[in-house]
Amino acid sequence: MTTPDSKPGFQPIKALSLTDLVELKLRDYLQEKQLVVGDGLPSEMEIAQALGVSRNILREALSRLRMLGIITTKKKIGMVLAHPDVLGSLEKVLQPQLVDATTLQDIFELRLVLELGMADLLFMRINERHLNELEKIVKNDGQKITSFRIKNEIAFHGKLYEITGNQTLMRFQSMLMPLFDYVLKIEKRVVTPKVSHADLVELIKKGDKDAFKKGMEEHLRPHLDALSTLKQTNS
Repeated sequence: MTTPDSKPGFQPIKALSLTDLVELKLRDYLQEKQLVVGDGLPSEMEIAQALGVSRNILREALSRLRMLGIITTKKKIGMVLAHPDVLGSLEKVLQPQLVDATTLQDIFELRLVLELGMADLLFMRINERHLNELEKIVKNDGQKITSFRIKNEIAFHGKLYEITGNQTLMRFQSMLMPLFDYVLKIEKRVVTPKVSHADLVELIKKGDKDAFKKGMEEHLRPHLDALSTLKQTNS
């Protein structure tokens, strides 16, 4: 017997449209058949008949998969499984005006996690040429004009991502940059981190990976604090 305060543990049932159900069926089909990129799919008519739905409903569901890059259509072949652009959909919505202060803080924290986590790849793949390129960027530090400061911040951290050689990391970083740009612009004052770009380069030269991670955390900390203040102001 349940009391008024007890919770039976049920979760609300989400109402699914017919299009939602067809999309789920299509996803299940791709997994069950273990299709790979380039494999063909049945025609629209065959799928619609098999599922017992109209072609309009089917086309709505297929359009969702096309938007995600999961399927495409080729001349004389028809629908085939495609190589999806994993970050493409995310890229379209990562615009500063579309996210609130809480999301901005979450994303900046994600950046911190990425830049601490990529230290292993960075130290594994960095060479003398990379160090020279970082030092050239560092020489332009100290600019008080916001536009120059932001440009140099992007250049330095972008170079770190580039050095890792990981294409997905590099693209993810380029996607996040408009948000970082926005954060730097809305900060009430010029934030001077305890650990500068020059300090980070010196830690790389010493080969001290753990010290570099701690330094990077200190370098990004003022921006996280500024975002936390913004979040409290808007709440």
